[in-house]
Amino acid sequence: MTERRQFLASAGLGIAAFLGGSGAAAAADLTPGEQANLKLVTDFCASWSTRDMSKILPFLSADCVYRMTETTPPANGHDGVVQRLKQWLDDSSLVEFKILEAKASGPIVITHRIDRFLTKQPLTWEGVGVFFVKDATIKEWSDYTIRVQR
Repeated sequence: MTERRQFLASAGLGIAAFLGGSGAAAAADLTPGEQANLKLVTDFCASWSTRDMSKILPFLSADCVYRMTETTPPANGHDGVVQRLKQWLDDSSLVEFKILEAKASGPIVITHRIDRFLTKQPLTWEGVGVFFVKDATIKEWSDYTIRVQR
C-alpha cells in the first residue's frame, strides 16, 4: 500500500510539473508524431459531445485500458469502456470535455480538462487525463481528479 501511495504521489508531482511548465508548446516545437498524438487526443475529447459510442470507440485501441479516476479499477477493452461510460452518455443531454491545456511528449499526451455531464444531477469534473498513444490509437487512458461539483 505504501508503494502505491508513493507511486501516486510521484505521478501527481510529475503531472503537475509537466503541466506547470512554461505553457503549451508551439506546434513547431513538437515532432510530427507528437502533433499527431495531440490531435488524436483532442479529437477524442471532442467526440464525447456526440454522445455516440460508435464515434468515440474508434479512437481507442481494441485492448485499451481506461481508469476513470485514480481510485477506480481499470476498464479493459471497448466492452469495458462501454460498460463504464455508456450510462453516463445515455443519461446526459449534454456531454462536454473542455481542454484547458494539453501537452505531448512522445507517445504521452496530458490534458487538463473540465468535463461536464448534464443529467438530472449534473456533474462537472476537473482533472488531468494521461493518454498513452500507440499505433495511432489510445492504448491507455487514466484520469486524475482535481475537483468534482454536483
